[in-house]
Amino acid sequence: MNNLYVHFPFCRAKCAYCALHSRAGSTAETRRAYCGRMAEQIMALDAISNLSTIYFGGGSPALCDLSPLFDALRTRTAVAGLPPFLDSSCEFTVELHPLDAQPRVLEQLKDGGVNRISLGVQSLDDDVLKAMGRLHTAAEAETAFRAVRAAGFTNAGIDLIAGWPGTTIESWRTTLARATALGLDHCSVYTLIREPKTRLDLAVRRGILALPSDDAALAQIDTARAALAEAGLARYEISNYARPGFECRHNLAVWRGEDYVGLGEGAHGRVGLVRTASGVETTVTPEEDAVERALFSLRTREGLSLERVARRWPILAPRLPAWREALEFFKRQGLLQDVYRLTPRGAEVCDSILAELV
Repeated sequence: MNNLYVHFPFCRAKCAYCALHSRAGSTAETRRAYCGRMAEQIMALDAISNLSTIYFGGGSPALCDLSPLFDALRTRTAVAGLPPFLDSSCEFTVELHPLDAQPRVLEQLKDGGVNRISLGVQSLDDDVLKAMGRLHTAAEAETAFRAVRAAGFTNAGIDLIAGWPGTTIESWRTTLARATALGLDHCSVYTLIREPKTRLDLAVRRGILALPSDDAALAQIDTARAALAEAGLARYEISNYARPGFECRHNLAVWRGEDYVGLGEGAHGRVGLVRTASGVETTVTPEEDAVERALFSLRTREGLSLERVARRWPILAPRLPAWREALEFFKRQGLLQDVYRLTPRGAEVCDSILAELV
């Protein structure tokens, strides 16, 4: 087990667009008990090797006192006689809400071995932030990122959401300009999804908000790609951009088909043929496993190499002629290039390409 994900379901308030497993209004005792259970699960892992990546996601992990988990990670690796996870070779990411970027919290994260921060900014437009229910302002988000830098985190980025109702290209360009002025190492840009039963979904159904057209949303993504490229951040996955050497290694491990253990209420995991989702285990067939691991690579800048697939997953050999035929078709449509990487147009319809291959 080289990659570990721990999910924290706690947040200050449920955002208007959020359908993730998270909840607001938890007590300090509830959070403390949860962290205790996560620490126990880390200690109980059957096998642990020198961790390549650790990722604490949410929710807002820093609403919790994370000390028990840091202690468990230190103890577990020491018992196994392995190099400490604090070793700089381990990428240790924590997702952080801008309001959590306080000196005491940042110091605890630094002391705990965290070396990468992902700040959930989502927008740098105060009207959009208010409509999203984000609780922080654009200025507070900028201050938070500078605080992260001042605390000594040399690997830090933010998340943004494109396609919010009423966002114009001009206001989106302003958000991007403010974001790139921060000197980001990494930026995730997600297209807004209308999830059922969210406040956003209810507002759209009642006619209070109107989602932008697909063309308008895609124009924002293309604008982001150009602005981030100009700032030195290259697109290395459909929704992710980074300076060279600052790509998120944890997410790359997932897309490259590596195993990862998922702990926590909303966590997903993949170890061998076993899949976990929110604590429920299922088992897939060897072929299903190989298909999943192989096709994820199409999302990345590295692309899908059928020769690499054939070497790594011989069980997929009977599928490869049909895959090659489909991929060549998409290549002629201008959606793929080389062997086989998404073009900007292809990135817009990646899910459809994957569905055809499956």
